[in-house]
Amino acid sequence: MYKIMIIEDDKAIRDELSITLRNNGYEVSSPCEFEDIKNKIKEENSHLILLDINLPYQDGFKLCTKVRSYSNVPIIFITSRNTDMDELMSITLGGDDFITKPYNIPVLLARISSLLKRTYSNKNTDNILSYNGVKIDLLTSNVEYKSNKVELTKTELKILHYLFENKCSIVPRMDMIEYLWDNEMFVDDNTLSVNITRIRNKLESIGVKGFIKTKRGQGYII
Repeated sequence: MYKIMIIEDDKAIRDELSITLRNNGYEVSSPCEFEDIKNKIKEENSHLILLDINLPYQDGFKLCTKVRSYSNVPIIFITSRNTDMDELMSITLGGDDFITKPYNIPVLLARISSLLKRTYSNKNTDNILSYNGVKIDLLTSNVEYKSNKVELTKTELKILHYLFENKCSIVPRMDMIEYLWDNEMFVDDNTLSVNITRIRNKLESIGVKGFIKTKRGQGYII
């Protein structure tokens, strides 16, 4: 069952959406407190987010930017703000769709269904990588082993993803640094070492030891 998170400060709209989505077979998370909403999003780990723009503490644009720093979860903006600039900002900052209030329920449900299918239909082959029992989910930035999971930062995910793509081969440190630079991440030799150590610690926290091996003078290998 897909889980949808509703980030909307209008209780009437939030309740209406919650009932509609549950009646259509979705699991729903609809927080009513917004001061710590960024961390709540991470905790919920939903499959899709319905996001209003006008929110207390921080608007939907800023929140979308923060979510996009670590996750590719689908985001649909649902808002009463209906200018071309609002829609442009929503898409530019990483939103996947933009729907204005008052919305048409069948149209909203159709767009949600379409976006979920487009995002997750090939999830097992495209977005989850597995090697020696360790799985990384590129959509949620989680690494999992035997039902235990831990969240990776954006840089940690990129590093582990690169090692998975080159599994059983030694990856030179400079190749990894250049790869991260190409992905617009500032990583020098020391930063790489720190991130490798953090990844190893996170893997050990879920029961994986010795997964990333150092080949002295050469690089890393899984």
